[in-house]
Amino acid sequence: MAFAVSKRNAMAFAVTLLLVSIPMSSSTLQQDFLQCLVENSDISFPITAAFYSPDQNATLFKEELESTAQNLRYLTPSNPKPVFIFEPMYETHVQAAVVCAKKLQLHLRLRSGGHDYEGLSFVAENETPFVIVDLSKLRQIDVDVDSNSAWAHAGATVGEVYYRIQEKSQTHGFPAGLCSSLGIGGHLVGGAYGSMMRKFGLGADNVLDARIIDANGKTLDRAAMGEDVFWALRGGGGGSFGVILAWKIKLVPVPATVTVFTVTKTLEQDGTKTASKTTRPGNRTISTSYQGQFLGDSNRLMQVMQKSFPELGLTKKDCTETSWIKSVMYIAGFPSSAAPEALLDGKSLFKSYFKAKSDFVEEPIPVEGLEGLWKKLLEEDSPLTIWNPYGGMMARIPESEIPFPHRKGTLFKIQWLSSWSDGKASEEKHMKWMREMYSYMEKYVSKNPRRAYVNYRDLDLGVNEEESDAREWGSKYFKGNFERLVKIKAEFDPENFFRHEQSIPTKIG
Repeated sequence: MAFAVSKRNAMAFAVTLLLVSIPMSSSTLQQDFLQCLVENSDISFPITAAFYSPDQNATLFKEELESTAQNLRYLTPSNPKPVFIFEPMYETHVQAAVVCAKKLQLHLRLRSGGHDYEGLSFVAENETPFVIVDLSKLRQIDVDVDSNSAWAHAGATVGEVYYRIQEKSQTHGFPAGLCSSLGIGGHLVGGAYGSMMRKFGLGADNVLDARIIDANGKTLDRAAMGEDVFWALRGGGGGSFGVILAWKIKLVPVPATVTVFTVTKTLEQDGTKTASKTTRPGNRTISTSYQGQFLGDSNRLMQVMQKSFPELGLTKKDCTETSWIKSVMYIAGFPSSAAPEALLDGKSLFKSYFKAKSDFVEEPIPVEGLEGLWKKLLEEDSPLTIWNPYGGMMARIPESEIPFPHRKGTLFKIQWLSSWSDGKASEEKHMKWMREMYSYMEKYVSKNPRRAYVNYRDLDLGVNEEESDAREWGSKYFKGNFERLVKIKAEFDPENFFRHEQSIPTKIG
């Protein structure tokens, strides 16, 4: 629910001499990295085409850096920039990139979709020099309906995964997120919320295997990495244990007919006593929209709603019967006329300057609490809050099954978001509002710890620094699972090669 206020596989190939065409103005680091790549992998194409650097072509470098980034707050001139961006064409290139970065003491940032809320996949504030390994060229998807599974490479988007599934079957799906431009590599490492989570759990709950590259440049599958590391990958957050090459996901059954609906109410229509998903209000009122996806036809949906949620006042005319793939597009905000092929575009539908936070709610928020929240929302220019109801499978999976711990006892998750368009000019104002609103909500949300969702990254919770205790933020994302994550990290990546501001540390305290 939401409220808003208006205003690829390894291959062998021969080395060519095209490497010598690198412009003399390229950095020594890039030249050394290129030479190391040649020594550690087979290259058969103009390797410079896989690199973007400001020395070679500042315009192309800027375009590539900004191509998938959602949060424009981290693309200002003052933000640190990578020495170069490397786009591997094959898995062997990723292996070599890890080996070479380690040899040359280059810090790596790993990017599959570029959606990290705090820009950690493309900005490193305290690591110099750093490079980006962009996995967007590794996007092969192999669907096997007979085994109810699929392999999806890290650079593929969620939308592409959905599309390739429906290409093979109209009665199979996958319970991942609603944003079709999310990179599947980074999406599943945080848990992966979706509209079918009450039926099937998170995307990460439906992962069968994975292929990663460790800090030594070795490719490991589930059997080779061991069950502890496999556990850590499914919800422990990205950039801590290795480079995700591909996920093997479990397909879930979906009916031929799926029903979707959106019911919108304003405060004037007693919206306080109901509560919801996407909004476009006007005249400075609060609009609440209830959006649903039901795995079945509208007749059955109406029976369920009249029994369980009559207060919403859902009618048959609010409902649209469609296919699973079109229901996914509906939830994602595509126009009804859009064909499924639109999911292959991979372009983010949302680019803005923004700040986000998250909460989990365990007790109903009283009316006075909601009325106070409405007042806070009306103070901001363009706020949005999305509430995801829990129950069903989410309450049945134990909180230690994977690192994502937010399970039984949770009523709903909240995402808070404020966006603006004038960059640094008004950033301080909007950040101040967000923090004040977050403070106001403290007494209505989870406590000890006040929990948060790692895929809605929030550096306000704390960062890895020499004198800091990572438990300050780690317990909020992972509760009691954090200590196990730290232990696995210390054993699997003891030199802390894979790291960022909120990566799992090798020790705490």
